[in-house]
Amino acid sequence: MFQLSNSPVDRTLLSLMACVFAVFLVTGAALPALPLHIHGDLGFSTFTVGLVSGAQFAAALLCRLWSGTISDRRGPKFAVVTGVALAALAGLLYLASTKGTGDRMVSITILLAARVLLGGAESFVMIGAQSWCLSLTSPGNVGKTIARIGTAMFVALALGAPLGSFLYASLGFASIGWATLVGAMATWLLVAFIPSPRPVPQTRKATNQVLKAVWIPGLAMAFSSLGYGIMTAFAVLLFQQQGWQPAWLSFTAFAVALMVARVFFGPLPDRLGGARTAMIFVAIHSAGLALIWLSPNAWLAFVGSAMAGFGYALVYPGLGMEAVARAPAEARGLAMGVYTAFIDLALGLFAPLLGLLANVVGLEQIFLITALLALCAVPIAAWLISHPAGRSRQTSHCAAVGNNH
Repeated sequence: MFQLSNSPVDRTLLSLMACVFAVFLVTGAALPALPLHIHGDLGFSTFTVGLVSGAQFAAALLCRLWSGTISDRRGPKFAVVTGVALAALAGLLYLASTKGTGDRMVSITILLAARVLLGGAESFVMIGAQSWCLSLTSPGNVGKTIARIGTAMFVALALGAPLGSFLYASLGFASIGWATLVGAMATWLLVAFIPSPRPVPQTRKATNQVLKAVWIPGLAMAFSSLGYGIMTAFAVLLFQQQGWQPAWLSFTAFAVALMVARVFFGPLPDRLGGARTAMIFVAIHSAGLALIWLSPNAWLAFVGSAMAGFGYALVYPGLGMEAVARAPAEARGLAMGVYTAFIDLALGLFAPLLGLLANVVGLEQIFLITALLALCAVPIAAWLISHPAGRSRQTSHCAAVGNNH
């Protein structure tokens, strides 16, 4: 279970978790409101809805490596503050798009720019916060630290959707702009007065080592993340199609089970090993997806959703721990940026393809296919277990952590 003391390090970790929570809360608040605003208020097609909504994720992918490099070279605090500034600008653009220009093309262009900025904000805040936390964390707590940051993100996204629905229904889309702007300003206050760890000089050789070291755990994470993408995109549609109500509970069960696993089993990767933990939890995740495919009734499908979320919970921190252990100590931010980019690539490439395939074979078959694809991570994790990170790299990581305390 997550236990934080009143030490300066733990207070910093708590502030960074709150920072990630605040940014992703306003990100999640826009998710239900944006399609309604674009399609209902502005009168654009569903294609335009997808284009504007997807701009954030494309920008996040493009910023992963950039944000990681900046975090390492300028310090993680600089990366976090940069992300917060981008989020504030996105909020201002949300507001500008509602100011009655009389031209819906101007409004949609401003909205598109806002989504791009918010995608960049997400990358800078997440990578900067992860790198900052890792600089304060002992090697024996790397997996738990990554899990803490991820939990803050998932809790925020889960709460952001109902918050955004309420704000939009009550006050219109301008309220989303105000929430984003105020949330960014509050986030700045969380980190503005915390001393930043010293950046470690980074060489071109270190950058090349990161790319070489991270791609194997990143590939395993790419296969594993497809289940998350399918749950967010197609679970509600499948449950509605099958008459399993309430359909919204499908993803809620996934998210709640994920948070429960993170809270009670967060230290497991540090105790059991990152790759070994990922192997076990990928199997649980795949079994949950397969159970949704097999389910003859609603309650069993909801159990499958919860299993899928529970299993996915420790795959990211487990494999992330392997990525950090294999990367140079002076390039932790870049390592997490490259590692996380594999998730963006997998969701950006495979999720649309699986959606097209669903039109041919049916939605329920997609869950079986995704379960089988997720299992491809198991032999990769087994390879990581048989090829552990070198002792010298672990030693350099310990030294870097010590220098930053």
